[in-house]
Amino acid sequence: MRKFGIAAVVTGLLTTAVYAEPVAPAAVNFEDGVVTASLTGVAGDPVNGREVFKNRKQGNCLACHVNAEMPEESFHGEVGPEMTGVADRWEAGELRGIVANSKMMFEGTIMPAFYRDAGFERPLEKFEGQTILTAQQVEDVVAYLQTLKEE
Repeated sequence: MRKFGIAAVVTGLLTTAVYAEPVAPAAVNFEDGVVTASLTGVAGDPVNGREVFKNRKQGNCLACHVNAEMPEESFHGEVGPEMTGVADRWEAGELRGIVANSKMMFEGTIMPAFYRDAGFERPLEKFEGQTILTAQQVEDVVAYLQTLKEE
């Protein structure tokens, strides 16, 4: 009977984590640009993060960043820092903060805030109240970036 009770508690905790509501963009806690807590409570998927990173209609990260891990993709940008070794330079919380809203870490950056839904100067009406990436996509991109180490 005791084993069943423990199993039920563990299952309940796991279910709660999987179905937890994502942190709202306005409620993200930045500390010196760093976001230590997951936006979803669910681990990021680096395979999906890679897809979001290269997708020209989602992250579009290649528009600004060279990424040697994606030689099959054309037209890498050179505006932002190169992605090779990014996991050696930044911790997960720092990467999460940069992807969510880089302006909280780098004053004057031209990198867009991928997880912000308000406070824009001239938003198109159809995008008002929306983020570029979902909270889970941010977590997925962070998980992917954590795989990019120096060779």
